[in-house]
Amino acid sequence: MENCCGEAVISANIGTAQPSDNEKLIEQAYEALAGGGSENGGKVSANNGKPSKWEKWKDNFKRRGWILLFILPALVYVLIFCYAPMYGILIAFQNYHQGDSIISGDTVWVGWDNFNLFFSDPNFWNYFSNTFLLCLLGFLVGFPLPIIVALLLNSVRAKKVKKGLQILYYAPHFISLVVMVGMLKMIFGSDGLLDKIAGGNGLELFLKPEAFRPLFIFSGNWQDFGWSAIIYLAALSGVDPALHEAAKVDGASRFRRIFSVDLPAIAPTIVMLMILSIGNLMSCGYEKVILMQTDGNRVTSEIISTFVYNFGLGADGKPGLGTAAGLFNSVINVALLIIANFTSKKLANQSMW
Repeated sequence: MENCCGEAVISANIGTAQPSDNEKLIEQAYEALAGGGSENGGKVSANNGKPSKWEKWKDNFKRRGWILLFILPALVYVLIFCYAPMYGILIAFQNYHQGDSIISGDTVWVGWDNFNLFFSDPNFWNYFSNTFLLCLLGFLVGFPLPIIVALLLNSVRAKKVKKGLQILYYAPHFISLVVMVGMLKMIFGSDGLLDKIAGGNGLELFLKPEAFRPLFIFSGNWQDFGWSAIIYLAALSGVDPALHEAAKVDGASRFRRIFSVDLPAIAPTIVMLMILSIGNLMSCGYEKVILMQTDGNRVTSEIISTFVYNFGLGADGKPGLGTAAGLFNSVINVALLIIANFTSKKLANQSMW
């Protein structure tokens, strides 16, 4: 009976309450429904009969704490595979050899020597410029492409055609890198399809430095643009159809509705993914680069990731030098992430933190 009366009093007060009183009314509703309050035996702090912040947190955790179980697997994964390996960055400041303990009585600390050795390498600026150009051009081509594809797919009204196109676009994502590079060599390599069409004139694009970046970028985007469009399609599925109907009444064409309805609806998603992409701008990965690398294109295909692989994991390599180069690359990515987040917060009033 007390709960019913409490609900009636709260409901009567909602109509006359100011916006600032809504939080108090919600707290009173929870107390009334749960039989809380000093009269019902609930725990109330001595602060004018109001629950303390700690008591509010405990009560909220009891009602919604089970939701945290859903993020537990992701938290465990991040701790094990992302944070635990950070212990290894200490190698960048050591004269480390394979099999040594990272921290022991025999550890030889060399300070910044590995970084100085990397920066003084004659090919340092070549590694840096190749990495920057490859990743920047890949970003300029690859970031807007999934957005365009998602908008076009969302405009297709025939469901069977739309599903068929989605399967066609998603399928290349599941091709392994080894198979992908093998396909490229069968088409663009020596004695490949293009060479045979050209009458054996020796195009040999895999041996030409200027052909490495276009082959790398466009093959990578062809493989991943459909898969990357999924998140934008998910965001577009939440657009209210009433907005499109209102735009139709105003005489807006389908092309105009893309810019007036669809793009503003997915703008927050675009901003978040752009910030994350800029944060990984200097991360190209070494697997595909090494698979495509030849003596002819080495001038443009040598990047920081291949340097880390060759010196960090090579049989006669220097793990400390490779770790220092990888740490330098990661610091640049973190700096780019912070700059992108700050710029987005100032210009678009949207940020990750």
